[in-house]
Amino acid sequence: MGRAGRQNGEKHLLTSINLDAPPRGYEPAADEPLAGNRSNEVRWKGYYLDDAEFVVIGFGTAGRISLSAVRAAREQGIKVGLLRPITVAPFPTKILDELTEKVEGFLVVEMNAGQMLEDVRLVVRGRKPVEFFGRMGGVVPFPDEVLTEIKRLATEPQTTEVTPVIAGWPACGRP
Repeated sequence: MGRAGRQNGEKHLLTSINLDAPPRGYEPAADEPLAGNRSNEVRWKGYYLDDAEFVVIGFGTAGRISLSAVRAAREQGIKVGLLRPITVAPFPTKILDELTEKVEGFLVVEMNAGQMLEDVRLVVRGRKPVEFFGRMGGVVPFPDEVLTEIKRLATEPQTTEVTPVIAGWPACGRP
């Protein structure tokens, strides 16, 4: 677009379609109606969380596929549960914070580049390892791929550093 419209290095701030509108500042009062609704609108479903040592977190299609992998892992003796957010905004931070105190680590499964991973990391705050397995471009992960990641989480030493695994991306270290 270039520097068209600027005179002597003057900065322009576009605030809306009405270019004469004064810029709005942050108005905390605007958040007040949302604050009460956040706790009422959080929806999630938990599977096998009571005795879980590891928790898989996935929403939508990835969450439903992860449930198959969690069930298969349970059949193999791995104590893993599933936290399936139904709403991702607001995010189920309270249950995730509670689980962080009880489990050894998390596996975030997504069909994108890790947007929910950031939400999980903000809640966990480095207290436990958080691993990531993602598929992009509408490619659906298979339950056996998620099961492989669950087994790796349960058997290999983990750190609190995030190891992103985006299936099919050789640069991520694992196929």
